[in-house]
Amino acid sequence: MDAISQLEEQVNSIAGLALNTFGTLRRDAPLVTLSPYYPEPPANPMEESANFANQPKLMSAALVKAAKQFDTLVAALPSSEGGEEAQLRSITEFQAENDATGQELQKQLEAAGTISHVVKR
Repeated sequence: MDAISQLEEQVNSIAGLALNTFGTLRRDAPLVTLSPYYPEPPANPMEESANFANQPKLMSAALVKAAKQFDTLVAALPSSEGGEEAQLRSITEFQAENDATGQELQKQLEAAGTISHVVKR
């Protein structure tokens, strides 16, 4: 798998972990009283305080691990040696190569069109 695909996959993993973390926290966090003038919130029947206390720590650890893996992948990317001028030269060379290939392809298409006209007659 190439480096960009690995980065994309890692970003998707981080996004999934974040979504699950926030959803779980929203769903399982114990309710709190906002003001003494409001009634006590109802108890959450699914609430397991001991289990909930560990969930944020575990989920945070998974997010940090995924972020560190992303940083490692970014650090492994090749550096752009030579700076901007070298990159512009490379782009110019690639454009010239692309133009030459396009002209060759056009010649072949024209030749193929000429042959197909001869064959059809």
